[in-house]
Order: sequence, then C-alpha cells, then structure tokens
Amino acid sequence: MAEQEPVAMTEFDSGEPTAQEPQTGRQAHANRRNFMRKVFFASGATAVATMGGAGAWAALAADETGATASAVPSGTPSGTPSGGPGGGAGGPGNQSITEDFFGLTTDGKKIDDLFTVHSEGVATAPVIAAANAFLAGLSATQKSSTQFTVHSTEWRLWSNVDAYDRQGVSIADLSDEQQALGKALLKSALSADGLETTEKIRRINQAAGEAIDNTASFNEEAFSYTVMGTPSATEPWGFQFDGHHLVINYFVLGGQVVMSPCFWGSEPTEIEIDGTTVSVCKEEVTASLAFINSLTEAQRTVAIESTTKSNESMKAGAFADNAVQEYTGIRGTALTGAQKLKLLGIVEAFAGRAKADVAKARLAEVRAHLNDTYVTWAGGIADDSAFYVRVHGPVVWVEVDCQAPGPLAGAYGASQGSGATQMHVHSIIRTPNGNDYGKELLRQHYLTSPHHR
Repeated sequence: MAEQEPVAMTEFDSGEPTAQEPQTGRQAHANRRNFMRKVFFASGATAVATMGGAGAWAALAADETGATASAVPSGTPSGTPSGGPGGGAGGPGNQSITEDFFGLTTDGKKIDDLFTVHSEGVATAPVIAAANAFLAGLSATQKSSTQFTVHSTEWRLWSNVDAYDRQGVSIADLSDEQQALGKALLKSALSADGLETTEKIRRINQAAGEAIDNTASFNEEAFSYTVMGTPSATEPWGFQFDGHHLVINYFVLGGQVVMSPCFWGSEPTEIEIDGTTVSVCKEEVTASLAFINSLTEAQRTVAIESTTKSNESMKAGAFADNAVQEYTGIRGTALTGAQKLKLLGIVEAFAGRAKADVAKARLAEVRAHLNDTYVTWAGGIADDSAFYVRVHGPVVWVEVDCQAPGPLAGAYGASQGSGATQMHVHSIIRTPNGNDYGKELLRQHYLTSPHHR
C-alpha cells in the first residue's frame, strides 16, 4: 500500500501512544502498521457479508469504536474469496492483507453448519486469569500497543519469518516479572508438550543465531504477545504469540476454544545446546511417516502425488487465510480402522499441544469428519526422507513441509537452497470453512446473542 496522508481516525480506538509521548523507531513503525490496519478495517466492504449482514457489521463497528450498535443482525455469509492458494513463507515480500477473511475452502464456497456456539466443557478460567494478570502487569504504553478488539485484523497480521515487524509487546520489551506473566499465559493455554515445544523452538532459534553470528535476527526474545478483546468467561476474546517459526492463535468463547492457525517450525530441528542435543518438530514428522508407511502399495499410489519434494510446498502459511485448494490424495473412506488412527495421529501431534480438554474437543471434531478427510503426500517415505504431507478435511487442515536449508543453514553445516531436508521443517494447523481465529463462532455469537442484537 502506498504512503497516504493522515486522515481523521478519531472514531477508532487507535491503541497507539499519544502524540506527546516520545516514540522509538519500533513504536513509530507499529503506529504506521496500526494506521494501515485501521484503513483496511474501514474499507472492508465485504466484511458486512462475512460477519452476517448489516446488523453484525454495526455490532462489529460498535466494538471497534466503543459505541453501541442498535441494528438487528440479519443475513447469512455470502462473500467469497478472491484469492487462490499460496502464502508458503509470508513475510517481507508479502505483508499485506488484500481481502477480507473468508477462510480455507475447496472451491470458494464455505460449508455451512460445521461449527456451532456451544459449551465443549473446556476449562477456560485459568487462561482468562492468566491473560488478565498479563495485561495488568503491562505499563499503559505497552498495553496500548498490545490489546486490540476481538474483531481486529491484527489476528491475521502474523508471519513465521524472522524479518517481520510485529505488533504487540515482545519478550525483549518485558521485565523479568512481565516475562513470567507471559509464560504463565502460554502455560495456561498449552499442554506440557506444547509449552516445551515453544521453548525449544525459541532456544534453537537463539543457538542457531549464535552459530551464524547473527543473534540480532535470530534469538529467543523476538516473539510478541497480542491480546484481542477483553478476557471474559462469556464474551469472545483471544491472544496471539507470534515470532520466527512459532505462531499461536488462541480464541476463546465461553467453554469453547479455537487454537488455529498455529505454525510450528524450526531450522535446524536438532542442535547441540550446552552439551545436550535439543530437537523439535519430531512428533509431526514421525506421525506422518507412520501414516504413509501404513498404506498398501495400491493406497500409496493414490496418496502420493509426487515422489520428489520441492524446496517449499506449503500452501496455507502466513497471509493465505483464504487459500482455495481442492481435495486431493487418498480419502478417509479408503482407509482401514488402523490407518484412520494413524491419520488422527498426525492431527494429534498438533492438537496435543493444547490443554487436554481442548485437544479432546478438537480431535472429536476431526473424527466426526474423518471419512471426508484426504491425505496428500510428496517426497520419500524413508525415516530420513524429506517430504510434504497435507491432511485436508471439512474441519481440519494440516501441512508438514520439509524445506530446503534457509538462512540458518550454516548452523548445521548445510548450504542454503541445497534441497529439502528434515532439518528445516515448517508445519501448520488450520480450521477450514471460516473458523480460523474462531471467526465463524464469533459471527454466530454476534448474530444470536440477545445483547448484541
């Protein structure tokens, strides 16, 4: 987007420091991004359809401005995405949102009635308390750049690459006490495995940065928190943790949680730190190989679209919220019971990084649509093979992508771009048909809640 002359934005809660406050270069950049985000929000015409009619738009606008909406929600989603597949890497060359949110689909049309607002018995009180404590521990300036409305486009402004200017407050910005509150927030939302995975990704990022003498770009502190909405037991809200190779989106509505999109990756996936070998992203690799090797030769002929692996295959990474991808590969109906369990194992490697009750609800949702879930494979099937796998169904999208050595290749003796390897893995889990970031639940909440009518 080209530079624009400042316009009056007084109808928005900008979430920026006042003009009188001295600003660092980082704060000034954050303000520019905030301004552009507001411009996008103000011009998002098709958001009316996506949110469910004029009444829902009025409710959304009221939330953004602090006003009270009086229009009655009406209508059903009718907008369609204008973009196609893409967005493997995201980042500096691809930092803008060019269309309103629609979600991943197979043909540009969302499947209705997949998601409903109801209690799934998830215990959200701990994460509510942790989020409130984290916000209370921030200074006024930190909080103003960290907390956004639940409808904010900031949800979608994440990237897994290092050279990306993030909103919110980074670990580097926080005192020891504030860092502890941030870690407590992650601990309240994640399982022991999930928390350990986040810590390992950060530690490896630091160690790899030290190995190539570039900790300015690659370190364990360049990870940012943002909070969307106000933590509540009844109203929708959520948070995001965003950095290199690690992005967690966590939406909460009553007793429901949507933890997607979540990006988990590392380069390298294994490195020695203080005399101990630290490895990460092995669960998804192991589960994927276990599945493909459970298939018969005839089944593999259907599932494997290519025996070679390109350097990058991911289709729904950063800035690809509206990717359109038809079903390909082998369908769940063609699998035996044991093979279906192997398929679920791939999803479980990701779902299991949330608390047990969240993971249980997520897996039940996936299991209900397992017959209509497809698996596509590219690359080898040996234990050390580089490969790409996509699990794609009505309610789940998983990609595990072994990529070519990138900017941290020197940390493990590789040459950048020398061919895909298990030492550089990108993976993501999403919720197709409009429920990434809990968007479909949010839409239904505003359509059906009496106090929003």
